[in-house]
Amino acid sequence: MSETPPENPDFDAMTRDIAEVPAVEVIVTVAVNLMSAAAVKLGLSEEGEKYKDLDEARKLITGLAGLLDASATEISSFHAAPLRDGLKSLQLAFREASIVPDEPGQGPGEKYTGPVYG
Repeated sequence: MSETPPENPDFDAMTRDIAEVPAVEVIVTVAVNLMSAAAVKLGLSEEGEKYKDLDEARKLITGLAGLLDASATEISSFHAAPLRDGLKSLQLAFREASIVPDEPGQGPGEKYTGPVYG
């Protein structure tokens, strides 16, 4: 039984695993993780207000918008379209959650997506 202890991960196996994953899948997975984290920070999870933090949500939404803007031509519209829809939903949710909404074009990620009206 020569199992590798959890504090010593098998980096060779991890490298082999990641080498087998297509770039599109990595980008989409990161985008979905950013979307999920932003939704939680917007208070959209089951526990709502407990994890709500609009400053953190702004950062996550902006990161997601930048990722999608930079990778849209690489991941095809098949993958990009639903991610853009999700991004817009998050941007609208942010606008609704803000006590003092940003001016159109100044909200999270809007420098990449253009103004979002709601």
